[in-house]
Amino acid sequence: MADPVRRTPTVPDAGDRGWTAAPVAAVCADTAGVVLALNEAARTLFPGAEPGCRLAETVPGWLAAAHHRRGDEVVHGAVGPQSFAAHPIPHGESVTWWLVDETDARVAQDALAREQERTAFLSDASAALLGSLNLERCMEVAARLAAQHLADAALVLAPTTSGSYPAVTCVRDGEPTRSRLHIDPDELPGLGEALQGFPPVPSRWLDPDAAPGWVLPADFGPVGSIVVTPLPGHGVPAGALVLLRRGDRASFTDQEELFARLFAARAGAAMSAARVFALQASITDTLMRELLPPTLEQLGGVEFAGRYRPARDGERIGGDFYDVHSAITTEGDESLAVLGDVCGKGLDAAVLTGKIRTTLRALLPVADDHERLLNLLNRTLADGRNARFVTLVLASARREGATVRLRVTSAGHPPPLIVRADGRVEEADTHGSLIGVLPEIESSGTDVTLDPGETCLLYTDGIVEARGGPLGDAMFGEDRLRQSLTECANMPADAVVERIQMLASQWIGRGAHDDMAVLAITAPRGRHLAAVGGHGRGRYTA
Repeated sequence: MADPVRRTPTVPDAGDRGWTAAPVAAVCADTAGVVLALNEAARTLFPGAEPGCRLAETVPGWLAAAHHRRGDEVVHGAVGPQSFAAHPIPHGESVTWWLVDETDARVAQDALAREQERTAFLSDASAALLGSLNLERCMEVAARLAAQHLADAALVLAPTTSGSYPAVTCVRDGEPTRSRLHIDPDELPGLGEALQGFPPVPSRWLDPDAAPGWVLPADFGPVGSIVVTPLPGHGVPAGALVLLRRGDRASFTDQEELFARLFAARAGAAMSAARVFALQASITDTLMRELLPPTLEQLGGVEFAGRYRPARDGERIGGDFYDVHSAITTEGDESLAVLGDVCGKGLDAAVLTGKIRTTLRALLPVADDHERLLNLLNRTLADGRNARFVTLVLASARREGATVRLRVTSAGHPPPLIVRADGRVEEADTHGSLIGVLPEIESSGTDVTLDPGETCLLYTDGIVEARGGPLGDAMFGEDRLRQSLTECANMPADAVVERIQMLASQWIGRGAHDDMAVLAITAPRGRHLAAVGGHGRGRYTA
């Protein structure tokens, strides 16, 4: 069978009206770069092109170079403001180049690329802005990102009620600078409105030459254009953003201003969240100070010390508590020590703990009568609105010479333990019913005398019920607590609570546990110093 005849395309016929009138420009040239033919669209695109002229003298260099390479790939380039894709069609010793206008497609591709870049930037900016809940840090991040990607310099202002505006300024490739500006924001048109959350003023309405000096960074130079946009927050304005471009750069376009507002919305949301967090943290710290256990010291010649460990290591408060008050009684400098355990743990238990501590403080005028104080507290809690109960130990302490006299009353709580100077450990003979459960409670107290160096330890069940040890499931237990106290004979109160809390924590290891609190009342090994002139009660030394 004979091989098929290979037909080589011929040079386009100039008399072919279909080719000549084609809407796509076509230029045919030989291997020497001489134009052989071109259609009407090519004549319009290349006015100087005629058959017989040199291709390199009539078409752009990118097309002439592609023809010289004799390649068969599609090449792209510009002719004036238009973009073209040149498709080569070989004809033996010549090539016809068909130039397809792709200006609109290229514009769309460029717009898509810019939009993708902006979307990626906004995503990264959101992550960076939300990476910190510190307002000043958030303002620094916003200023740096705005200066680097939106303008040559940026100024971020936060609202204020004092006339001194927190501000952060940043120049492109520079570091943010914090300051407080004592300014009138209305000196820059649109800024006062932006700080109140009103829509931005178009940049073309702003005269860069009229910008006040406090807007410009040091050594910034002439300003070409300014954008002022609000930073919207959660319900209230978060501040304002001022963007600056130097005079040698193009002014902000409408699309760039719109993009700046998109960025400002994210920066404002982050700043607003940081401000809310700071407010909540401030409120929490204020309330926390009222709920935290107090720092104890010697009072009325008696040593007091306490330690507290919440059930969750990340928390600072819980359901166990202790307090020491100078009771308002006729018995002189008698002090009232209280240790309690509210049912439950965490914040809910801590809230009830705060109420109980406040109530006990209000009942100090009757602190000399433990039974009456406990009944009044029980009536307050047993009103049907609280589903929790509390156990308590009360200890009224008074220094008498070298000894300390205690009146101890328990209400549903483990009785205190007394460690004597010789290491013996005794249990205080006191008991009672829970607080906040029944309409009436029963309790019985006892008197305890502490000689110098002896300690009465009040503790919550989180100590004895702490599980751990070698196998991880054994309770610390009362026997182990008694043995530990035997080793604490003649120790100061602070050393006693420190050792008991340390031993219980070591027993637990990394295991879960309940709230743990201990309170030590110690008769110090000291001497009584008489008052100067023989008047007053004098003081005691440890």
